[in-house]
Amino acid sequence: MEKYDYLVVGAGLFGAVFAQEAKRAGRSCLVIEKRGHIAGNIYTRELEGIQVHEYGAHIFHTSDRRVWDYVGQFAEFNRYTNSPLANYKGEIYNLPFNMNTFHALWGVTTPREAREMIERQKREHASEHPRNLEEQAISLVGPDVYEKLVKGYTEKQWGKRATELPAFIIKRLPVRFTYDNNYFDDAYQGVPIGGYTRMAEKMLEGTEVRLGEDFLADRERYRSLAKTVVYTGMIDAYFDFCYGALEYRSLRFETEVLDEENHQGNAVVNYTEYEVPYTRVIEHKHFEYGTQPKTVITREYPKPWEKGDEPYYPVNDKKNMELYERYRALAAQERNVAFGGRLGQYRYYDMDDTIAAALDLFGALEQEITGGPR
Repeated sequence: MEKYDYLVVGAGLFGAVFAQEAKRAGRSCLVIEKRGHIAGNIYTRELEGIQVHEYGAHIFHTSDRRVWDYVGQFAEFNRYTNSPLANYKGEIYNLPFNMNTFHALWGVTTPREAREMIERQKREHASEHPRNLEEQAISLVGPDVYEKLVKGYTEKQWGKRATELPAFIIKRLPVRFTYDNNYFDDAYQGVPIGGYTRMAEKMLEGTEVRLGEDFLADRERYRSLAKTVVYTGMIDAYFDFCYGALEYRSLRFETEVLDEENHQGNAVVNYTEYEVPYTRVIEHKHFEYGTQPKTVITREYPKPWEKGDEPYYPVNDKKNMELYERYRALAAQERNVAFGGRLGQYRYYDMDDTIAAALDLFGALEQEITGGPR
């Protein structure tokens, strides 16, 4: 019954890249997707002439020239630079933490003054052996930066108080002693003109794609269609949660059209006080320097993941990683099934990591088939 060389489960970025490579290599490929659209969480849709990032802000950035050249085949990227703001009780601060942030906090104007302030606060308040996230963060940046820009945002994101979170969650906090608001220090950065969905469409051109199809609902039939399955869904769901469910954080989005040209003056504003229930507000038109008469904003609310929700962020603590290793051992025993992407490998992937991983997986599978490098 095998009709295809590859069945790709999931039409997100990982699946689209893999399908593109299969087509180039002359392999037959079927892509199935449970949702009603392609592009996964980078899906964009047009609203009021604005490309809306349906599942949260996505800014492409990479220092990998191979990945940048690859993605440039399917989209023209603008020069958008990620420079988010933080709103703490009406006070506005630049992110990442840099000289503009420190000037707004303390009135300092030189890197030496900023370093001295941070070091003095660390000496006065840091713990020698941090026992939780709060103590760890203070030992890195001092109490002022922590209280205004880290504490509330982190507690909302994780759904726990900072004193209840393990210290290892924050291994470092980016502190820059320059007047530079560029969040990423990668060599290449931008947003695809016309949206990510158009980019994914070009990747999937010439490949059969079926939407609204759930692999797990009829896995034996689907597996019979292809020699090799590339599964990008939840690894624990694949095995029917036999060891229990892995833990994720999820998100809820509220999107609103506003009858004004410019609502907040920036694409992304983080709300860092705990009492504000959302973590950030996205104004989508600023990703492409829009001049439309109306604007579209999205408020982003973190929430615990429950079955049926979209899992966004794996909770990579010790307990969950031990559970994942048990599932990974099962996955290694599956014949002709490869697991990929953030859900299949239970890890957070940036977009460039996703592309690189999909390219690498295709190369590895082809090498198994042909007995040598592509």
